[in-house]
Amino acid sequence: MENAQRESKMTVGHYGGKFIPFHKGHLYAITKAAAQVDKLYVLVSYDEERDRKLCKEAGLDYIDFKRRQQWITTSVKNMSNVTVLAVEEPYSPDAEYMWMEGGRKMLEAIPEQITHIFSSESEYDTWFKRIYGEGVIHVVIDEAREIFPISATKIRNEGIYANWDMIPEAAKPYYTKKVAIVGVESCGKSTLTRNLAQLFGTEYVEEYGRTVSEEIGDGSSLLTEEHYKEIVFGHKHMEYQKLKKANKLLFIDSEAVVTQYYAKMYFGCELPFIEGAIQAQDYDLYLFLEPDVKWVADGYRTFSDPVVREQTNALLKKMFEERGIEFVSISGNYEERLDRSIAQITSLITK
Repeated sequence: MENAQRESKMTVGHYGGKFIPFHKGHLYAITKAAAQVDKLYVLVSYDEERDRKLCKEAGLDYIDFKRRQQWITTSVKNMSNVTVLAVEEPYSPDAEYMWMEGGRKMLEAIPEQITHIFSSESEYDTWFKRIYGEGVIHVVIDEAREIFPISATKIRNEGIYANWDMIPEAAKPYYTKKVAIVGVESCGKSTLTRNLAQLFGTEYVEEYGRTVSEEIGDGSSLLTEEHYKEIVFGHKHMEYQKLKKANKLLFIDSEAVVTQYYAKMYFGCELPFIEGAIQAQDYDLYLFLEPDVKWVADGYRTFSDPVVREQTNALLKKMFEERGIEFVSISGNYEERLDRSIAQITSLITK
């Protein structure tokens, strides 16, 4: 009897939306709602055709419902009374049908009797009473958007990067643009990578091949196949770690095509596992640095002859072209390279 009374007093809340995209206003509403009920169910509603259209119109890549659900789940993982579900709901120009049928699907998905429903729109009250009944309490959270002045519509209209501070940490890696700085040896890749990261206030990934070469102590000529595995997978691991901390952009010094190039030059052949890594890459911009700056000896570099530099440069370019990877050629002195790179990157994050 006592357990039944305790169960009857349990408050169960519901907060739903499309979350295209998920933002801090949503997270604030979820946090506030979770503090007001014993259990809170957050429901991600989805209709693939509608969602693809919304993303396309906003210039966003399609954000599937599982990714949205994961972002919210990660963001609320320390809120023990919050459960995040996904519900496919009908999309129709008929508002009556969409609200009532969508509401029915929500009720089916939540395994307990709802006592509270949360939103940021008081105008939803009429619909909620029809769907959930007069006994359910509608709580409106920050309707004026005073705490977090943001909405998904605003982000879709203005762009992700114009509203970067309103994107929750769990979602930022997905939107972070990855810029690969590539080229043959002694073309200024490492210097440019560090400088760009400093200027844009973000993270960068060092060339892992250099790290491994320095560890074995005698340059690239003694690298074995196992070393190349360490370079490829170690570099990718570093990339994933830095991506979690990056600010809009992540700069990568070299990548798997460059590693394959070095394998071909020093090991004598291309390695299949590196090719697999190349196929899995998804960089947003490749800046290919031409070898038109002074060659600098550092104990690990080999191809100082100008003719050989041009030949190796042509080989690396061909390797990118054969794989259908587009790149932007960057040439000139160090100042010109910096300015041209900044122009390309600025265009990338203002689209």
